[in-house]
Amino acid sequence: MTPDLEKKLVEKYPKIFSQKDLPPNQSLMCFGFECGDGWYDLLDDLCGKIQAYVDEGNYSQIEATQVKEKFGTLRFYINGGDDYIWDVIEKAEVDSAHICEQCGAPGKVRGKGWLFTMCDLCWDKKEH
Repeated sequence: MTPDLEKKLVEKYPKIFSQKDLPPNQSLMCFGFECGDGWYDLLDDLCGKIQAYVDEGNYSQIEATQVKEKFGTLRFYINGGDDYIWDVIEKAEVDSAHICEQCGAPGKVRGKGWLFTMCDLCWDKKEH
């Protein structure tokens, strides 16, 4: 993800991304958001749901420990959580398989070996 979009998420959800400046032996957030810009809205929605749930007093503060793409879909790792939080994370991870990681258009998981979720246009531009 571009530094500008990462900064927007970190500034909007500072409590969730409070580990961004920790060393790698304490949190992998120091590596930033290891995914494409196309998932920005998906992550914004996910973080909004998590933070609203926490702010309503339903659970203690959730902190992300890593955000990345793996096997073509989103992975959002945290410490803690309850069934609601894990359900919204799982939904976002499942939804990511239908959103182009590059541009945010509808997409699908593609590739052999290394998997990507991309729309037709981004996939056609990619060397494979």
